[in-house]
Order: sequence, then C-alpha cells, then structure tokens
Amino acid sequence: MSKEPTRILVAGGGSVGLYAALRLQQKLRRELLRGTVEVVLVNPEPYMTYQPFLPEAAAGNISPRHVVVPLRRVLDRCRFVPGELLGADPEKRTVTIRTLAGEEESEPPRVMRYDELVLGVGSLTRTLPIPGLAEHGIGFKTVEEAIGLRNHVLEQLDIASSTRDPQIRAAALTFVFVGGGYAGVEALAELQDMAAYACRYYSNISPDEQKWILVEAANRILPEVGLTMGEYTVRELRSRNIDVKLNTRLESCTDRVVVLNDGSRHPTRTLVWTTGVKPNPVLRDCGVPLDDRGRVECTPKLRVEGVPHVWAAGDCAAVPDLTADDPAPDGRRPRCAPNAQHALRQGRQIADNLVALLRGRPLADYEHRYAGSVASLGLHKGVARVYGRRFKGFPAWWLHRTYHLSRVPTINRKTRVLAEWTLAGLFKREIVSLGSLEHPRAEFESAAGADRPRPGTPGKGDGTP
Repeated sequence: MSKEPTRILVAGGGSVGLYAALRLQQKLRRELLRGTVEVVLVNPEPYMTYQPFLPEAAAGNISPRHVVVPLRRVLDRCRFVPGELLGADPEKRTVTIRTLAGEEESEPPRVMRYDELVLGVGSLTRTLPIPGLAEHGIGFKTVEEAIGLRNHVLEQLDIASSTRDPQIRAAALTFVFVGGGYAGVEALAELQDMAAYACRYYSNISPDEQKWILVEAANRILPEVGLTMGEYTVRELRSRNIDVKLNTRLESCTDRVVVLNDGSRHPTRTLVWTTGVKPNPVLRDCGVPLDDRGRVECTPKLRVEGVPHVWAAGDCAAVPDLTADDPAPDGRRPRCAPNAQHALRQGRQIADNLVALLRGRPLADYEHRYAGSVASLGLHKGVARVYGRRFKGFPAWWLHRTYHLSRVPTINRKTRVLAEWTLAGLFKREIVSLGSLEHPRAEFESAAGADRPRPGTPGKGDGTP
C-alpha cells in the first residue's frame, strides 16, 4: 500500500494563511510534485483581502477586485477547500469543517486529518452591547463592507439633495465613526475627502454642510504613529471641519440618533464601528491554550504551547516579541501587535519552520523589530513614523502607498494597483453609487411581483377571457 502524503493543513486564508501556503509551495516544490507532501488551505472565501487597501477601495481609488487575491490562482500547487473551520482535535489530528456543499446537502460537517496544522483564522470585529449598534452600525473589515459603505455615503448625498425635509437632510449629511485606530481614521479621512469632492456634482450641497464626527474613548488617536503624529492628525482632521471627540464613548444609537457620553445627540443615518478586533472564537473549540484575550499561546518558534503538530500566528496568536526591551507586567515578554506587518512575516516563518521540520533541520525563532507605521488621510495627505523618523503630508502619503504596494501579494496585483493609481492621477474621480449591487434581484422580484395576479382579482384560469 502507498503511504499517504504528509498533509499540512492551513486554516484561514488571510495574511498568515496565504503567505504560509505560498512559501510552502515554493520551498516544497519537489515534494508537492512527487506527492509526498500535500498543502491544504481552508477558508470560507476563495480570496484573501489586503485590508490596508480597504479605505482606498471605499474612496474609489482602487477597484474592489484588486484589493483581493484569488487563492486558487496564486496557490496553484496547493489544494483549496472552501469551508469554515468549526474546531480541531489535536489528539486525533483532525479538524472539523463546514463546507458550502455540506450546507446545501444538509450533510454533517466534514472531518479531515492533518499531520501539521497552522491556525491563521484571524479575528472578528469587536462589538459592545450598545443599544441600537447591531441594528444601525456598519463595520469596516471586509471588502464587501468597504464597498457597501462607499455606496451608502454617496446614497446619503442623493437623499440630501432630493429631500425638502431639513431633518432628513441633516441626518443624511451626518457621518459618525467610532474608533480612532487605523481603520477608523483612514476610512473617515478617505471617505470625507471623496464626499467633499463629490459635492461639485451636487448643486445644492456644499462640503461645509457635511458633518463628520470621529469618536474615540482614549485621549489620543493613531497611537502607533506616536504622540506627535497623533496630535498632528487631530489638527489635520479638525482643519477639514471634522469633529474629533477624544475621551468620548458611544452610549446608544437607537432610532438613528447617536448619543455620546458628553451629552451630545446626533441624528444620523451613518454609524461606522471600527473599535478594534477580537480573536476568532472558533479557537475555543480547537483544543489549544488561550490567553486572557482569547489568543493562542505560542512559543517564539510559532508552535502552540504544549500542543504538538499545531502552529499559530497573526491576530489569533499571542507570539512573544523577542525584540521588546521591557518585560510585560507579568514578567513575560510582550506579545507582537496584531497587525499585517507581523502576520505576513509570521506566516513565512511558520512555512520555513515546517520545511525545516520535514527536512530534519533546526527551527528558528520569529523575530522582527517593528519598523513603524504609515496612515493615509485622504488623497496626498498622510502621517508616518518609520524607524523613528516622522513624516506628514505628501511624503507620508507617498510612503504609505509605496510600502503597501510592496507588500500586497503577487506581481499581478502590484501591477494592477499601480496602473489604477496612475490612471486616477490622469482622470477625475468616479463618483457613482452602485447600491443596487447589494440587492441584485430586487428589480426582477419587483417585476415578477407586478406580473403576478393579486389574490381575488380576475386572471387566467379563473373563467375570464
């Protein structure tokens, strides 16, 4: 009987999963061709989203299809399974997966064996039990949410330009963002820039009528770029008539009225929630040790503490930061920040260690000194702190684009993004809402409903001609 191939199963198709699988198929090319090793990637979606480009996609600077990387095309020597991880059994070395076909056929979840398991399931949006948030809040973590938010903002301009009710107009032109991290600041800055530009096509709306509010519970925003650049960002946003509220929390948003703990009330049709993330809760069903934040406890070699044949990295993993100078309050080393800068490098390091394991070589520790942070504040505007040096305005914006262009996976995507940026510099912005894309069958259903005879009315088959 032929021996089954060594199966490396990668759960999650984000930065960790994609870069780990990509590195594995490059370094294990001969083993994959001979069939002695099999790399399987499990992810609900057939693509990886490069999240740093979501604000630019929302503003229309990049096409949505260029923000995502097709997994099947890039990982052509790996096996892709479209499904959701439900749990793992490290003792039996199996995982439980819910596939799309299983849902359609009402079959039980699929059980798949593994020899080595990589947990890169990432994180989910962290929410709070705030009245009205679930009903009216909009997230900003996926490409679908980014494009939906763009369509929503432009739709509000259409509503404001066509209504005669001053209250509806004011609510439509009020945009509230909760969270002063990267996602919140970049999304607000890019969309405010786009909405201000769009006003030139609305004869009865001026940019000064729009009310943009950023709510942050802490006393600063963008802590990753440092105090000085964070203060500059606040001044820059306020100079654009954006109301930055620090040390402020959202109390409720019922009936489309945002209530803050400073007593202010803001009727609005747009509430964007970007207050951080939490590790994927599926980790609780994977038989791995978790820290107080729900992250997988890992060694510097990215192996799960006390669980053989299981590895973890990215947002869902607590990886010791070997470059940190000061220990944490509990005496242990601080953990690496949950960002793409660490995730993609950890994915590559896991792949290198797996290759070393298969070939009987020593494993290496993950070690990366944080290079800095860059953030876009709209077209030609930004802030950055790179290796201790501070940049702002156009230089920071250029650094932001250059860095992320160098990090987006594959030459194909780099070329397409660069081409779009070049064309955007030659032509005007595209300002159009395609909100109907979110409900593509609405028109057909309306037409079908109009043709369907109403109950109790004459029609064919009831004896009338």
